[in-house]
Amino acid sequence: MDLKEIDILGSSIGQHWYYRSKATAMTRLLGDTPVKRILDIGAGSGFFTHHLLTRTTATEAWCVDISYETDSDTTTAGKPLHYRRSIDSVDADLVLLMDVLEHVDDDLGLLKAYVDKVPSGSRFLMTVPAFQLLWSGHDEFLEHKRRYTLPQLEAVARSAGLTVMQGAYYFALVFPIAAILRLLPIGAQPPTPRSQLKRHHPLVNTLLKTLCSIELPFMGVNRLAGLPVFCLARKP
Repeated sequence: MDLKEIDILGSSIGQHWYYRSKATAMTRLLGDTPVKRILDIGAGSGFFTHHLLTRTTATEAWCVDISYETDSDTTTAGKPLHYRRSIDSVDADLVLLMDVLEHVDDDLGLLKAYVDKVPSGSRFLMTVPAFQLLWSGHDEFLEHKRRYTLPQLEAVARSAGLTVMQGAYYFALVFPIAAILRLLPIGAQPPTPRSQLKRHHPLVNTLLKTLCSIELPFMGVNRLAGLPVFCLARKP
């Protein structure tokens, strides 16, 4: 997750509808294929890696982010977790790029660089924000460069040398709400860009999680609309 959003959610991140539902979708998309070693690019707090280390067969993980002040090592669920500012190569079988590609000018170059750092057979799970028409101050606050359609993300994956296994949108039931809030001028516009992520009343948070859980079984066939784009690919 973006480190800017840690200050907003704090210790409640694991219960926030957006991140909890996204982590659940990530696990579902990965399926039953065993995971051993995780490489999490642009990991920020490492939220998604922590989720997998505590809930899957993964035995070790590397979180890479240029925002870390120093390299460090710790454990999660008794499993080694390494925080690194950069990495040359690693024997990972799962590479995560969760909301990363939209932050860089050369998304293809970044993805290709990490495709070259891992062995053949490694899977890549990527998410990016969907639809340029939803661009708002939220994107500017997070320093995004662009938003994507599903075909655009899949094209980047293929150009990087990956074989696309599955692609889908998620949060389709929340999409109309977000579209209305972003496309219609409601009230005075904030003078400076800011994140639209916030802590919700428990009832609102539960409602949004419920909407996402209803959608989850059908996520794999949703190529129409949503807020994030998911793409699962493999290095040949």
